[in-house]
Amino acid sequence: MLGFTKRSRLLNACDYQAVFAGPTARASHPNILLLARSNDLGCPRLGLVIAKKNVRQACQRNRIKRVIRESFRHQQDYIGSIDVIVLARRNLDQLSNPELFQLLSKQWRRLHKSQNKHDKADRISAQS
Repeated sequence: MLGFTKRSRLLNACDYQAVFAGPTARASHPNILLLARSNDLGCPRLGLVIAKKNVRQACQRNRIKRVIRESFRHQQDYIGSIDVIVLARRNLDQLSNPELFQLLSKQWRRLHKSQNKHDKADRISAQS
């Protein structure tokens, strides 16, 4: 399903805190940081942290959130069952929509790769 429903979002502080407390995967870039943690819900969920300190104008914060949600919507079948938090860093608002979308596509792939590496390590340690 390619929608962005309520089920696809991190809704409360406990959900965010669980990811911040122990991320199992991360993808970093000077403009953006993605943190992720496996969930047992069978679908990925997205949380956004776009601080005024890093993106001053409200219209830019809203634009960035729209692009991130759209990118997530396209990638949700690919990234698996994880909770993801996207944190904006300085100068993210300097990127155009296509540049941001391309950056996010690359970061989703890196996050997926990092998550697979962690899952593989968990399976190996469980077998021992």
